[in-house]
Amino acid sequence: MTLLWIPLLSLIGSVISSCTAKLSRNATATLTLIAPLIALAITAYHAPAVLAGETLRYTVTWVPAIGLDLSFRLDGLSLLFMFMILGIGTLVILYARFYVSAQDSIAKLYSYLMLFMTAMLGIVMSNNVIQLWLFWELTSISSFLLISFWWHKSEARRGAKMALTVTGAGGLALLAGLMIIANIVGSYDLDTILASKELIQSDALYEVALVLVLLGAFTKSAQFPFHFWLPHAMAAPTPVSAYLHSATMVKAGIFLLARFYPALAGTDIWFILVGLTGLATLLFGAYVALFKHDLKGLLAYSTISHLGLITLLLGLDTDLAAVAAIFHIINHATFKASLFMATGIIDHETGTRDMRKLNGMWRYLPYTATLAMVAAAAMAGVPLLNGFLSKEMFFTETLSSEVLGSMSWLIPVLATIAGALSVAYSARFIHDVFFNGDPIDLPRTPHEAPRFMRVPIEVLVVLCILVGIFPHFVVNGILSAASMAVLGKDLPEYHLSIWHGFNLPLLMSAIAVVGGVFIYMNRKYLFKFQASLPPLNAKKLFERVVYRLVQWSQVNISNIENGSLQRYIVVLLVVVLLCAGWPLFEMQKLAGSAPLAPIDIHNAIGAGLLIIGAIATVIWHRSRMVSLLMLSIVGLMVSVAFTRFSAPDLALTQLTVEVATVILLMLALYFLPQHTPKESSSLRVLRDLSIASTVGVVVASICYALLTRPLESISEFFIANAKTGGGGTNVVNVILVDFRGFDTLGEITVLGIAALGIYKVLSNIPIFSPTKDGEGREWAKDKHPVLLASISQSLLPLALLVSAYIFLRGHNLPGGGFIAGLVTSIAFILQYMAHGTTWINERFDVNYRKIIASGIGIALFTGMGSWLFDRPFLTTWFDYFAIPLIGKTELASAIVFDLGVYLTVVGATLMILASLGNMSGTTVSKEVKI
Repeated sequence: MTLLWIPLLSLIGSVISSCTAKLSRNATATLTLIAPLIALAITAYHAPAVLAGETLRYTVTWVPAIGLDLSFRLDGLSLLFMFMILGIGTLVILYARFYVSAQDSIAKLYSYLMLFMTAMLGIVMSNNVIQLWLFWELTSISSFLLISFWWHKSEARRGAKMALTVTGAGGLALLAGLMIIANIVGSYDLDTILASKELIQSDALYEVALVLVLLGAFTKSAQFPFHFWLPHAMAAPTPVSAYLHSATMVKAGIFLLARFYPALAGTDIWFILVGLTGLATLLFGAYVALFKHDLKGLLAYSTISHLGLITLLLGLDTDLAAVAAIFHIINHATFKASLFMATGIIDHETGTRDMRKLNGMWRYLPYTATLAMVAAAAMAGVPLLNGFLSKEMFFTETLSSEVLGSMSWLIPVLATIAGALSVAYSARFIHDVFFNGDPIDLPRTPHEAPRFMRVPIEVLVVLCILVGIFPHFVVNGILSAASMAVLGKDLPEYHLSIWHGFNLPLLMSAIAVVGGVFIYMNRKYLFKFQASLPPLNAKKLFERVVYRLVQWSQVNISNIENGSLQRYIVVLLVVVLLCAGWPLFEMQKLAGSAPLAPIDIHNAIGAGLLIIGAIATVIWHRSRMVSLLMLSIVGLMVSVAFTRFSAPDLALTQLTVEVATVILLMLALYFLPQHTPKESSSLRVLRDLSIASTVGVVVASICYALLTRPLESISEFFIANAKTGGGGTNVVNVILVDFRGFDTLGEITVLGIAALGIYKVLSNIPIFSPTKDGEGREWAKDKHPVLLASISQSLLPLALLVSAYIFLRGHNLPGGGFIAGLVTSIAFILQYMAHGTTWINERFDVNYRKIIASGIGIALFTGMGSWLFDRPFLTTWFDYFAIPLIGKTELASAIVFDLGVYLTVVGATLMILASLGNMSGTTVSKEVKI
């Protein structure tokens, strides 16, 4: 249960942060820090067990029939990322307290950061791949909010849209890949998937699934050629960059590669796609970083390069390469987060990030400069710092790689070149900012930042030093546990130490350092070469592609959606004919062996009235009120048919829906012409008649084929289990609130959303209110006749009593929340019609939106209540109790769920009809509480 609290605490922290806007900044930061600190303490509490080799799990059954569970796991890899997410997140919250200006809402920033923290924790802890994907998409949404935090800036809005588009598209590919893998394995459970390597890789769809999963990982981790969104995401505030683009969001794709390594790695296509993509990203990012004048731009491309390094390691065919990848994940998070924060201090104190102006900062910011130089040296791979150790392991593994066959020698050569470029841009960061003369035209005179603004950088820089000097004591435990989770087997032998003797990797490191210094000292030639290349603006190219795509979509949409309802219906029916009609030609015989039931006089009369009503609706469809009356006959006869065939619940539902719908349509017709003009030509009438007749023939043939064949219905299961499994004898109601309660929850949610949408569309809409009916007669001056008002007031208590009776008996006899809700709604609709909205609102001051929200909330929390008893979502509980004055009776939790259905139906129906009533001019007051 404690595992569930870790992401839940961060989510609670997001809510708390959003409620602290009126508090002081210190109070806001303190309240926000509580949740991640407690979550970090819980994580630390579980750490000893995980480091000892255990994998902790917590599962809440949700929809077991389709494999959906709320499932969390904590192994070595999850533990490592949780320490980074919570630890660096806590430091970023402290840092942001002093970075964010008084004009910006720090409460909103904290709320977004905590929401993103929740998403990241959900990704690394998920033990169900669909749940993992949901959190994956939440990172895209929350990062969009964070990147666009300074929404008034164009570059922030554009960068956020670019990031959301690229990572969102990758997320769709990831979903498809996960669905294919789950279909191959037969389970969404991550434990099962990770243990099914042979089954997955032997399947014909393995390559397809792998490519789709890799697309999700590469887009999220800014791998080439999907790297272009990351530099433009630097428009976010520096605390956001320090968190998202060094330790969390971009690491999500790396985590995905590491998480699925036991199931997907080990094949040639894995090594080729992952290895070559990582190599290209490593070189490209390191090269471009050298030419960036913006400090955050340099760090952005260096981040891309280091992410490519980790990806390349995961693409090499050695176990130690995976260990080196995990080690560099740790090191990169520490030195890159500290570098972003140091950059934020420089920007905060000088007002610029342009390296051509930032010279000689050592004299103004000596303390910050020292911290930044240590972190930059770690990024360059200087000895006695953590970056040196993981880069040594990287060089070692490139030497033993055979991914490219006889050309594999290129990998260590290119790795050394990338290492030299890393030293070069790190040297430029140090020299050009902190030395290199005097500053040029700074907007502000710099001075050291507040003391606590530097504390997060100090913590991270100390970690860089401690890991660099005492790696075995500081990170060996967590590194071993995480690496074992990635490899899925015992670890190969390795040693974390500063000195391994004189060997080839050490020589490669020396060449990289000397070569990097040489490149930096002769950078003017590279700058001239770079300037001679044609400019390539990734943002403009991306926006041009999106613009062309939107244009193409608009052209196609305008060709299809031309405003003609007839065309839409024709296209729909033609597709139905092709899909449903064609298989009929392949049947040898339409009729089956089952005999048809005889037609008695009652069925014949009912069917005849039904047919007459349908035909009359078509004939008089131009007279809208007449056609509505004919249509109501069809609905009434359907209710009678349900009654005839022993379906009283359906009959009651159909009857109440019919009444509410007719009233709704009558209110809508009030604003429309009473007669429809003739628009169809003779040829169109002939076309429509042909299509309608053909569809009728096809549907009738399908019905005849089904009726004359034996039917195996699932109804026997529901009849047999309604009482024992759901505690009710009304099978229909038990199905709605128990067996298919999840469907009902979805339906009332859609109903509530639809009602809110209609309310929003109709509110304050300018609309013509007619003063005469369709025959030209003026409306009666007495809008609310006394007789109707008197009768409606007398009927209201009776209707509410009937509604309560139908609601309470619904679990065992015909009735239930939906029917009762409609009866209540009709009773109140009658009051609206008899008295008008002003009279009603003076006596019945209710906000229908709150009723809808309460109904959906009650239904949802009733379903979640079963989790407390370790039962699947929406499992019904029932028992018998002896109640005074009533006697022994049955009580079921389903009645609470049904109450949610009742409230949602009442709120949605009255909101829609009251909105239409307000528009009809029956009220003078505009302050109607809907």
